[in-house]
Amino acid sequence: MSSSLGLKFLYHTVPGRIILKQLVKPSVSVRMGKFLSTGLSARLVPGYVKKNGIDLSRYEVPAGGYVSFNDFFTRKLLPENRPKPNSGLTAPCDGLLTVLDIDSESNFLIKNSNYSLVRLLKDRELADKFSNGTAFIFRLTPSHYHRYNFCSNGTVSSQKRISGKLHCVRPIALEQLPVFIENSREYVTIESEQAGKLIQMEVGALFVGKISNYAHKDETYHVRTTDEKGYFEFGGSTIIVLTDHRVSVNEAILNRKRNEEGEIPVVIGESLIN
Repeated sequence: MSSSLGLKFLYHTVPGRIILKQLVKPSVSVRMGKFLSTGLSARLVPGYVKKNGIDLSRYEVPAGGYVSFNDFFTRKLLPENRPKPNSGLTAPCDGLLTVLDIDSESNFLIKNSNYSLVRLLKDRELADKFSNGTAFIFRLTPSHYHRYNFCSNGTVSSQKRISGKLHCVRPIALEQLPVFIENSREYVTIESEQAGKLIQMEVGALFVGKISNYAHKDETYHVRTTDEKGYFEFGGSTIIVLTDHRVSVNEAILNRKRNEEGEIPVVIGESLIN
């Protein structure tokens, strides 16, 4: 069964939805996460690399190879391939980008589903501050690099973690389920040196989708776009960047060829604004 047919079965049929209800239980994610961190799971790496056309020459590969699938999935770029951003607001990750204006009622459309900004952030006061901004939504696929940086230079002024059920973040899931409400997510508020107030949010996804952000001992701390913020373990993943005002999006990105779903390919470190 192809991945597309499998998703249609899970989300669009009664038996599939019954199975899905079991799959999204935390215990399933924990068990799968443990297996993908074992030496036995390393056998999955060659087939995964071939299927997704991953160029391993861009990454650090241990002398003895990757010790587990998660060791491979969370691989690091070689130093010479790491981003050197020179903009006030940059892509925090590799991914497929959707750009949306946040409307005056603090709702915005993601793949034909409306989401309340208040429910996304679980903070009405903060949502009000971003009610007329711009949303950058990055969907990471299996072939993408799953480490991510901060999107701007500035000071992290607050952070929040929201527990939730894990669901797939691929577009088909968005047709019927409130994915961003159901999924676990973490976000920080950044007082940017050049781009105003920002929110950077990581969203977990089906099966594992574990968000692994690096801990900081201080509640507020300075960050730069060259700083790695964390990484996702195996599972589809999404990163959302919100601005507190409408921004002029980089025209070179907007004019780039899009996929059938209207998403724009971007790489970590690219400038998001003119």
